[in-house]
Amino acid sequence: MSELTNTSSRNKQFLWQLLSTVSTLVLIGTASVVTQANADDDEGRPTVWIELGGSLQRVDTSEEKYAPPFLFNENRPDPQTVDPLSIGHLPRSAFGAEGKITFQPENSSWNFSAAVRFGRANAHQHLHQQSNGTAPLFPGSAGHLPIYQHVFQFIDAKKKSQESHAILDFQVGKDVGLGTFGRSVLNAGVRFAQFDSRSSTSFGSDPDAHISWKIFTFGSFHFPAVTNALYHVNDGSASASRSFHGIGPSLAWNASTPVLGNERDGQVALDWGVNAALLFGRQKAKTHHQSTTRGHTGKYPGYGSGVFEGPTYPDPGHDFSRSKTVTVPNIGAFAGLTYQVHNFKLSAGYRADFFFGAMDDGIDNRKTKDEKFYGPFATNSIGL
Repeated sequence: MSELTNTSSRNKQFLWQLLSTVSTLVLIGTASVVTQANADDDEGRPTVWIELGGSLQRVDTSEEKYAPPFLFNENRPDPQTVDPLSIGHLPRSAFGAEGKITFQPENSSWNFSAAVRFGRANAHQHLHQQSNGTAPLFPGSAGHLPIYQHVFQFIDAKKKSQESHAILDFQVGKDVGLGTFGRSVLNAGVRFAQFDSRSSTSFGSDPDAHISWKIFTFGSFHFPAVTNALYHVNDGSASASRSFHGIGPSLAWNASTPVLGNERDGQVALDWGVNAALLFGRQKAKTHHQSTTRGHTGKYPGYGSGVFEGPTYPDPGHDFSRSKTVTVPNIGAFAGLTYQVHNFKLSAGYRADFFFGAMDDGIDNRKTKDEKFYGPFATNSIGL
């Protein structure tokens, strides 16, 4: 029998339902503002924009897989059809939220903004595989409970993990209006990024469980008895806590080109942009792992008293703690569409951000991995 369950991927439709609900609420809440907007062309643009939204992010990160010694030092159970190490990944998708406030003084091409994006995800994975059990040892023998009712080979693997991230930007921008690019803004400022992950993994197995028994006859009496049994109880576990906190200078170029309509009656614009940053910070990792193997073998007269071999400890337990100052390059880009009418905007698009060498994903030794986020987003903006 083989059973594999993985609940790390939540229902993606929930995110879009959430974003649709937020959009509806913002539309209702700002309807009075929109209807009161002055249609005259000389009324001036809003000086403050407030933006709220959400995203469905693909989280492309990893950590070194924990593999206890008994997974390779002994025969694997006959029923194993799926590699137990297949559960060793961190959450692959996350729900994100974001907000931004932008201030642009009247009659000025400069603007000042503060933005935040954050997200989190949890994963629970469970893989269990086992053979068919043996028949009860005492079939048809009323009043007697068997010592071993069923014996089977099995392997069991579990992993729980969580990931969270936050990105803050403080920038000053200038509208440079590069001709065919429409409205174009160059930004410079400071970016702060924080990534955290935690995981716990456990394995258990009995790769060679079997029993031998036969019927003994004394005159007219017949009864079964165990003649031999062999099994191993293997257990292994690991836990890890990893993080990166960094801050550094950032640059961004955002452009918007109208493609249909106008701001008074409703306008659709094509938006895109690129960004880069260099983050200086601290990379940390704390890990622990241990495993045990207990063997049991011997003759079983009568109801099964036996002889134990072990326990043995191929991995009695190890703890590692690392901390290192690192420099993490960051690049990103986005593209999307915006619908604007008066002082209301609704935007949707696709965004990616890559942080190179941000995380230490090793167990016994330091190994660096990139932290990558990419996926669709949607936002609502109100001008005041």
